Amino acid sequence: MRNIKLGVNIDHIATLRNARNEKNPDTVEASRVVLSSGGDMVVMHLRGDRRHIKDSDLERVRQEVKGIVHLEMAATAEMEKIALRVRPDSVCIVPESAHELTTQGGLKMTGKLSDLEKITRNLSKSGIEVSLFVDPEPQAIRAAHNIGADSIELCTSAYSESWGKKLQAKELEKLQLASFLVKELKMGLHAGHGLDYYNVVAVARIEGMDYLNIGYSIISKAVFVGLKNAVAEMKRLMQ
Repeated sequence: MRNIKLGVNIDHIATLRNARNEKNPDTVEASRVVLSSGGDMVVMHLRGDRRHIKDSDLERVRQEVKGIVHLEMAATAEMEKIALRVRPDSVCIVPESAHELTTQGGLKMTGKLSDLEKITRNLSKSGIEVSLFVDPEPQAIRAAHNIGADSIELCTSAYSESWGKKLQAKELEKLQLASFLVKELKMGLHAGHGLDYYNVVAVARIEGMDYLNIGYSIISKAVFVGLKNAVAEMKRLMQ
């Protein structure tokens, strides 16, 4: 059995709660279910517009839940300050724009990266593991390594959105080759974005993969089978 771990993104638990501005479904309760059902890490994306996860969600989960908490955040001074105060176990820095429905590809690792490097190194020095969300491209991976990232999270959206065996195999090969470079650089290897119950197996088999971070498909399935069963089924497929 492979030892690959599952990070479960609970953003859309908060989306459902916010639809009625109620207390339920509760992100703390959801986190406990995730961790008791095979999930290894609770993932939350605190966006600048607070469209789903709120500051209080991050704070309460960190304080009240015994388990690994992973924060997705933009590279802003506001988010850096929150991360240093709340101190999640790990952080993934992701690109973020105001009008996107979901994250659109990896960070642009070209040009001046001094601000991103400063935040990365500040978080890492404080004891928070830092990953950067990048496309499976050698230049982006090397740039992330050069500015001090501890781990890489490979963006799997191109693979997840590809149609037909030939195109999917091409995108999977990019992920496989990228994983070799990540491990050559002695970095942690994560992947995620668009992974679901139908396409996850091939990515889970990539050599050296440490974590798969998955949210929307798990929460969607949970509507029909319950969160406990949805998490357990995803973890089973990954092994």
